[in-house]
Formats: sequence, structure tokens, C-alpha cells
Amino acid sequence: MSVQRPFQQLASRATAQSCVQRSQHSFQGLRIPQQQSRCLASVAPPVTQNATGSKGPTAMVFMNMGGPATTDEVGGFLSRLFADADLIPLGPLQNYLGPLISRRRTPKIKKQYAGIGGGSPIRKWSEYQAAEMCKILDKTNPETAPHKPYVAFRYANPLTEETYNKLLEDGFGKGRGGRAVAFTQYPQYSCSTTGSSLNELWKWRQRLESPTRNPDLSAAEAEGSIQWSVIDRWPTHPGLVEAFAENITKTLETYPEDVRDNVVLLFSAHSLPMSVVNRGDPYPSEVAATVWAVQQRLGFRNPYRLVWQSQVGPSAWLGAQTSDTVTNFVKKGQKDLVLIPIAFTSDHIETLFEIDQEVIHEADQLGAEGRVRRAESLNGSPTFIKALADLAGAHLHGGEVCSRQMGLRCPGCTSERCLEQKRFFTGLGQQKNKALTL
Repeated sequence: MSVQRPFQQLASRATAQSCVQRSQHSFQGLRIPQQQSRCLASVAPPVTQNATGSKGPTAMVFMNMGGPATTDEVGGFLSRLFADADLIPLGPLQNYLGPLISRRRTPKIKKQYAGIGGGSPIRKWSEYQAAEMCKILDKTNPETAPHKPYVAFRYANPLTEETYNKLLEDGFGKGRGGRAVAFTQYPQYSCSTTGSSLNELWKWRQRLESPTRNPDLSAAEAEGSIQWSVIDRWPTHPGLVEAFAENITKTLETYPEDVRDNVVLLFSAHSLPMSVVNRGDPYPSEVAATVWAVQQRLGFRNPYRLVWQSQVGPSAWLGAQTSDTVTNFVKKGQKDLVLIPIAFTSDHIETLFEIDQEVIHEADQLGAEGRVRRAESLNGSPTFIKALADLAGAHLHGGEVCSRQMGLRCPGCTSERCLEQKRFFTGLGQQKNKALTL
């Protein structure tokens, strides 16, 4: 989800009692690695104790920002978004400014969503990608099968709270144990995106499964809670790189052969406030790592730049801005440009409206003559879905709790919520694994 124009934007095969006993050794044997080694999906059926795998079933929970599926959902989406200080830090007036900004922006953003078909396709693509990935995992990782696809959005339906309750309804937790993998769909980690989603997931875990927050829980239910692990970043995974390279190559092939190698590649990612960057957020460097890996795969045949989109408000943001860059290139005579949404895993308002209907349209008005184009988003790419399955399969097989990097907070972070969330997911809290959390 953008912040400039549109926002300008798994239970082992066992009895319940054995699950309780096993959960007393929650995540025993899991390790923190020293190195980071168009149709709606069907609803996942309820978990049963007739799992096909000795360690199954497994819930695979795709985490993302989400987007309003209809224009009627825009107001609630924006309200939740601007209330999140992890994403948009508005200071001590957050509770006042957030609702004010969201109300003022709702009519405009409704028109933008109407312009791309009446709502964001991100839920459709997330559910499709999760379901297709789980089909592959059932074949490649039978010991943890069946794999059940879920989607948990931060600001749109299905919200994290809804998905967590669905997990409980489907047989995970409440004394039955069961494993779930929180799989971020932001390949590059940022406290504003993955961090915020994990903060929200941790909040609802505490409210629904912690006896200190939920006095209605029995001892057995508290002991047999869901066992979580996290795939928290994957900026240079070979499958991700290959999927991007394929789509870029397809777009380059639409240009005449004599100019193809001179087309400038503009890798566009969602920007961040400089206050977040200066706090030490790893996102800029991880996005740059993705860009470098893709360019290396392509053989560095084309000149390129990394640019940033969706700035909002008057404060300083990470640049150069995508729109300004395209304008400047076209004015200087460089009209052959390919925009690549390098930090997004599917189409949404930032690609379909901000890039397609604003940036490219404005370029054409300046005389670009249709030579500014966008590489297709990953969406239903078989290469990308296989990459998701490879990444998840390695995570399940390797017994990882999360990446080693996740335990290290930003140097300037002062958030106690972030600290407690990292302590939980890296294992210093309930999971008892040694990890670095400063």
C-alpha cells in the first residue's frame, strides 16, 4: 500500500494431550541460523488430527499490508493505516492527525480505487499465491503436510485478528498446539511493514493465547498454544530474482532491438520517511540488494537506477522520487524507460494507479510516446510461486525460528513493543531460544 497519491500509498499428528505435553518443549530443536542460508483461492478446510505428515498440519500465514477490496472499505483502511505509527510516524498527535488525514483523503482515494476496477487485487493475488504454494509444499514437504493457506492483512480484510481467530477455529492452538509460519510478503524487511505486521501478530497472540492477557484460558489451552516461526526477509532469494528478471526481459523485448540495451531500468520501491531511515531501518539496503542481484542476473546490460515512490506529507522522505525521475529523464530526451516494482509481490494501487495512470500518463503528456513502460508484477508467475515454495520448504525443513538478522533492532529504536515482539519471535520470551535482541 502506498503513501503518496493513493495513499500517495500449522498441530502434530497426535492427541490433544500429547500436543500439550509437546508444547512444554515449544520449538525444541529449532535454531536461529548464523546466516540467512485471478481467481480467489478456496477457503482452507478445518484442521483435523488426521494429518498426512508426522509434523503436520502446518498453517502458512501470508502477511501483507492489504488493500480495500471495494471502495466502501477505503475509509476503514485509511483510518487503520494512518493510526499505525510504525508505518506513518506522526508524533504525539498521531491519534488526532491520523483520523483527520484519513477522513480528508478518503474521497480522493475512493476515486483512485474506482479507477482500477473498484478495489485492490492484493487479496485475490495473496490468496492465490498462498494456495498454489501450499499445493507445491504438500508434494515437496510431506512431513509437514497438509499445508493450510491463510492471509493476514495489517489494514484490510482479512485483518490479523480475524485470521488468528480463524486459526483457532480451524484447530490450531487452544491446547492442541500446531505450527504456523508467519511468512512476510515484503521481501525486504522494514520496521514499517514486516515489523508492523509482526507487532500486530504478537499483540493478538498475547490477547488470545497468553494467560496473562486472557484469564479465560485454561492451563492446557495456554500450554498448547500455536507454535510460531517467521520468514522475515528474503531480498536476494534466487527464485525471487529469477521471477523479476523474467518479467524485465519480457518488457525489454517489446523495444526495438537496436535500442533495447539503452533502455534505462528504473527499480521503484515504496519510500520511507528519512526519520525511519536515519533510525537504522534495513529496508533501503535490502531493496538495493535485490536490485543488484537482479541486475547481476541480467548481466548488467542496461543502465539502471533505484528510485522511490509514494511519498506523503511535507517531511523529508527517501529519494529520488519515481515520478520526478521519469519526468527529468523524458525532458532530457531519454524516453525509453522501464519501471520495475521491485518491493511489491503483486499488483495494487501503487502499480495500477500511481505508476500506470499517473507516472506513465504524465510521461506521455511530455512526449514519451509510449516508450515509458512497466514490467509486469509478479502476481501469478509460476517462477515466483515456486520460489515461495522453495523458501518456505527450506524454512520448514531447516527448523528455523527466524533469521538471525531479525533479533537485532534498529540502532535508534526505542519502541518497547518492538523489543517484546522480537524477544518473543526470536525465542528470548516464550520460545526460550538464545538470540540477539538489543
